[in-house]
Amino acid sequence: MQRHHTSTFVGMALAISFVGSATVGTGAEKPPPSVIGQQHDLSLPVYAPPKNLLPRARVGGVLRGRETADAEIVALVPDHVGLTLKQTPTLNWFLSKPTSYPLKFTINDDRKVRPIYEGPLSTPPAAGVHTIDLKALGLTLEPNIQYRWFVSASPDPSSHAPDIVAGGMIERCEFNECIITIEPKMTCDPESVRTNATIGLWYDAMGCVCALIEKDQADPTLRRLRAALLRQVGLNGVADWDLNSIQTKAR
Repeated sequence: MQRHHTSTFVGMALAISFVGSATVGTGAEKPPPSVIGQQHDLSLPVYAPPKNLLPRARVGGVLRGRETADAEIVALVPDHVGLTLKQTPTLNWFLSKPTSYPLKFTINDDRKVRPIYEGPLSTPPAAGVHTIDLKALGLTLEPNIQYRWFVSASPDPSSHAPDIVAGGMIERCEFNECIITIEPKMTCDPESVRTNATIGLWYDAMGCVCALIEKDQADPTLRRLRAALLRQVGLNGVADWDLNSIQTKAR
């Protein structure tokens, strides 16, 4: 269903981040205690969700632990509709361990019954964060439309086990329709990650920091940037994996 509205960003978030407050916006998910101390570090991003949040937009997202037999999938998204300014953003997800199960990517336009895209994903050879590039798939997001996307792994049908599924929601906000008191940064560097997180552009901030880590996997400051964002939306298991990777230099 098409939504005609103007997305509103929390303009005071930058000032809030400068004083190290744990409040990141009206209706925001409260960060865990471990994040509050991090926010005193002005080099770390503070994500300020948009107002008028819709709950329970995330599918999956909690790692159960190493004892789990199957691989786990986590979409690197908040538990509300995440925003982007880009027509062709990247989507990021986490795989807890290698898997032999076939993987599939699906994206739905809420106005339509059938997916606008459904196709196989290459199976990663190792655990870590992975990227889906909508531009490479020839997919363009329309403004003010909510899309649901999923990554799923299908076990052997003979096992009767359910698919392993994780996903989230994304909406593109046109620049001239957004009320933004801080201008977004469309380049990709650590400062743009911090700025875009502050004004509520989750996918632009997360997509950028994941791209930076892909280029320089050994830089610990980039891992801390991503872990800080992940903790603020409750993805503590993936954040811990990122921080542990600083020592092991694994992706």
